[in-house]
This record gives sequence, structure tokens and C-alpha cells, in this order.
Amino acid sequence: MKRILVPTDFSEHAEKALKAAAFIAKKTKSEIFLLHLLELPNQMIDSVTESNHIPEVMLLIKKANETLQKIREQPFLKGITVTASIQFERAFSGILSFNKKNEIDLIIMGSHGTSGIEEILIGSNTEKVVRLSEIPVLVIKKELNELKFKNFVFASDFSKETRKPFKKMIAFSKIFDANLFLVMICTPNSFKTTSIAEKVMGDFIADFDVPNYSIHLFNDANIENGITNFAKTIDADLIGLCTHGRTGFAHFFNGSISEDLVNHENKPVITFRI
Repeated sequence: MKRILVPTDFSEHAEKALKAAAFIAKKTKSEIFLLHLLELPNQMIDSVTESNHIPEVMLLIKKANETLQKIREQPFLKGITVTASIQFERAFSGILSFNKKNEIDLIIMGSHGTSGIEEILIGSNTEKVVRLSEIPVLVIKKELNELKFKNFVFASDFSKETRKPFKKMIAFSKIFDANLFLVMICTPNSFKTTSIAEKVMGDFIADFDVPNYSIHLFNDANIENGITNFAKTIDADLIGLCTHGRTGFAHFFNGSISEDLVNHENKPVITFRI
């Protein structure tokens, strides 16, 4: 891991994400890319490249650059290479395009979460990035007095399609010498006996070099509740899982466990795209 992207809207949630990025960057000797996105009407964006700049646009750019510079001077970023950029694009699409152009290894985002009708109608840029990003996305929800990823829960069905993201999860966990708690959630709609579940997980893990791990089966009413409740029982520092990146009607009818957890879980959540 060498390049970490932190999108910022200059909010307290973005600052929490940046502090987490600083912690990881120091561990991995990575560079941080700080990205601020300005969503402007097309005619205003065009004016930026023309001689007759719109004063309001130029003022926005000036203020954004000043704020980015102040952020770069924060004490917790000392010793870390931080590259700041401003991009004129919608937030979630701008994040994804920046990622591809700059070969980012990890995206770290802050989120306040939504609920009820706001969640259904509006959603959040963080959710969209979690759903569509090809690289891992770490979501930080609240201020952490001591950032550590010692107890790492990874929830999965341990099917063949999760092998590739599982490798990325192992690489991430090794950075922090984490204790891995591999869990399969058993629900009324997706029931497996203990013996079958343990065999599925045992056969899956046998193909990987995974230090410091244990396997678990946890019963609950649904998968999201199961992951949250299991994480509480072992005092998890981080929750990891895979996401399919569903869009359109498939996403609407099937939902997304990853996005639900990003919305409702206070612990840090990291997602790996299948």
C-alpha cells in the first residue's frame, strides 16, 4: 500500500477520516492524496479554463486552496507526504475517476450515516463509493481516541467468488498484526448446520496463509444484525466484508449489507469489491 485517497468536504467527518489515513500512512510509509470536489454547473466549470473567469468561481477555488493548505499543516500529518487537489466533478464520480488516474490503493472516507426516508431517497456519497469502488474503502464514522485495528472481524459466506477480496483483506490485516475473527452469519433464511459451516470455512481458509485467525458461526435474525452483534461480543476494532457493487433495480430489491453497515455501524468498516 503506497497511495491513500481521502476525499474532504472540510467537515469534522472528513477530518476523522484524515486522522485514520495519517495513522495508516505512518504504518505503511504511504502518501496521502487529499481531494476536494467542487460541484458546479457546467457553464461555471467551463469558465475556469477561459480568460473571463467568473469571480464567484475563482473565490471558491481560492478559499478551497487556503483551507487545504491549513489542513496539510495539521500536526498529525507531520512527516507524511500530502498532495492536495481540487476537482470539478460530482463527489462520488470524481472520487472514482481520481482513483483510477492516480492508482490509489485505499480510499478512506468519513460518514455521518443516514436513516429512514433520507436514506432511501438520498443515500450518501460514501455509500455510492462503497458500492462502486474497485479498491478497498475504509469508512470512519466517529472520533477514535485510540485508532487500532487489533481485533478485525471479517464476515463472509466464504464462497469461491470471495477469494480475491479475501487476499486483499489478509494483506490489510498483516499491516496491523491483527487478530482475525472470521465469521459466517447464520439466519433463518440462510441456515447452515455448525458442521457444514465449519467445513465450508475450514476448506476455504486452508488455501491461504493466514496468521492469528479463528473461525466462528453466529446466529441472528439477519446478516447485518449478526455482524454488528458478533463484533460487539469480541470488542472488534474493525469490520471487514465484501461488496458486489450492485446498481439499479438489483441494488434496490436486493439491498446491500455493506451500505447498511456503513450507514448504521459506528465501528470502522472496510469493504473489498468482489
